[in-house]
Amino acid sequence: MLQAGCESCYSDRAVLKRFIFAREDQPGEPWLSRFIAGRQEAERWYLGGNPENAPTARECRDALNRHMPELLPQYDRACSLVGDDELAHRILSHYRPAPVSHGCSQAVWLGPGGPALIRNYDFPLDVVSDRFEATLWSGREVIAKAQRPWGGCLDGMNEEGLVASLTAGGSPSRGRGFSIILMVRYVLETCRRVDEAVAALTRIPVALSQNVTLLDRSGNHATVFLGPDRVPGVSLARVCTNHQELIPSSPSPAMARSIERQDALLQALGDPTMSLSALVDRFLAAPLYSRHRGFTTVYTALYRPAEGRVDYLWPGKCCRQRIGRFEAGEYAHDYGALVA
Repeated sequence: MLQAGCESCYSDRAVLKRFIFAREDQPGEPWLSRFIAGRQEAERWYLGGNPENAPTARECRDALNRHMPELLPQYDRACSLVGDDELAHRILSHYRPAPVSHGCSQAVWLGPGGPALIRNYDFPLDVVSDRFEATLWSGREVIAKAQRPWGGCLDGMNEEGLVASLTAGGSPSRGRGFSIILMVRYVLETCRRVDEAVAALTRIPVALSQNVTLLDRSGNHATVFLGPDRVPGVSLARVCTNHQELIPSSPSPAMARSIERQDALLQALGDPTMSLSALVDRFLAAPLYSRHRGFTTVYTALYRPAEGRVDYLWPGKCCRQRIGRFEAGEYAHDYGALVA
């Protein structure tokens, strides 16, 4: 969601986007201002092209209470801030959103300097929020890349040392479930270890085909393959892009690119001379790093859960944050001239 204070300026020569690092323990008036500013984009995300098929606010709250009751106090708080607004309450639930596709690459590193999770997030720049944040919803600090209207996380880490990061799963299927960005928030709010997060993700219905890679400070890791038309799968593979276990004999162009990125990461992890810093460099170069206008690598994140540390990376820039020492600030990145 493009929020207040976010700038994405396009030209033939350069693309500039400003990011904000902020602490907001609980959603309050600043959050409400951002929600109002980004309301139109939030509606497009949630409703898509079929607004008639959206559930009622009562159905949304009941689903949240049934599957993620620990989030209900925060949901009710957000609803009270927006007031008597049926559509806003539906949007805030993240229940049964419209289809959306995005790209990502991520890998788990268990060698020297690890355990670590490294990820690229690829998406149109003007849709990705400007916000990296630290929150304290229920007594547990969470650092995350925030996205969309309330609570959504593209990736994050909690004070227990649990890391979660998502990618699209590649299937067009849609079902009666929740957005993955709220499910990632849920596991960071309620879980301490990978096994707990796996159990949570595999019992909550998901709206779209998604993958979540998990890592904790002990080095335990897993990737969970989710979808509304399948039984959840759990893998110990340390690489994940934008497809799941089965690859069709004639992959689409998007899946072919996903396979190419997966192969690049598998090759990197199989290199006996590879180091963590060299692996990060791979994430900042093609084919993992994208300079396409509609599929841009917005940022790279390097999570080190044993240290409670995350580095948000752009070529030539590192913004480091730590659990217990989150620092407010801003950074504007010049993406240069993107290609069509």
